[in-house]
Amino acid sequence: MVLTRTRVRLLKGAVWAAASWPLLQTGWRWFFGDRLGANPLEVMILGSGLSAVVLLIATLAVTPLRRVTGWNALQRLRRLLGLWAFAYATLHVTVYLALDQGWAWSYILEDVTERRFTIVGALAFVLLLPLAVTSTRGWVRRLGRRWVLLHRLVYPAAGLALLHYTWGQKADLRGPLIAAAVMALLFGVRFGVRRPGRRGPARTGSGGASPAAPVVGPRTLP
Repeated sequence: MVLTRTRVRLLKGAVWAAASWPLLQTGWRWFFGDRLGANPLEVMILGSGLSAVVLLIATLAVTPLRRVTGWNALQRLRRLLGLWAFAYATLHVTVYLALDQGWAWSYILEDVTERRFTIVGALAFVLLLPLAVTSTRGWVRRLGRRWVLLHRLVYPAAGLALLHYTWGQKADLRGPLIAAAVMALLFGVRFGVRRPGRRGPARTGSGGASPAAPVVGPRTLP
């Protein structure tokens, strides 16, 4: 399947719809009735954190899917997914700081330094910060090859986020186990499947390009 401009726009629209759904659903339940249960704060913290982990895994899935399918245009979804993951991570941290701890920095500092669960979560968020800041085209141009090296921080950030999620589950570990299995599969594909080698255009009598060249490349899409 060739990913045309229209299909890429549809995929981006689907990402927006799917990524915003948990936020819209929680907002609806919050504003239109007491539907968040007996502990709405816990629901918001857990929901935003889980959404951040899922979207972070989806971000990591872009490159393996692109390599397996050959749909280079999928790479255009990576930044959007990453920014949504950071948005939910920011919401997760904000709810914790403002609503759970009431901006009581002495208690927050004690929690961050003494509980391993909070420590790894804080480290994951700190690693995501420079990735979000440098996600613009201007930063890509300024940093050059260093941008690629910097954005490899997404891997330890994802690992720490998964560890934070796992330690936050008191009994039911099905969610963390599924997330860990998916992440392990993605890492296996990411580092186990080699990028198809480029041997250059095949020489033909008319001097044309190789018929195996991609019909739609990243530069031809908006």
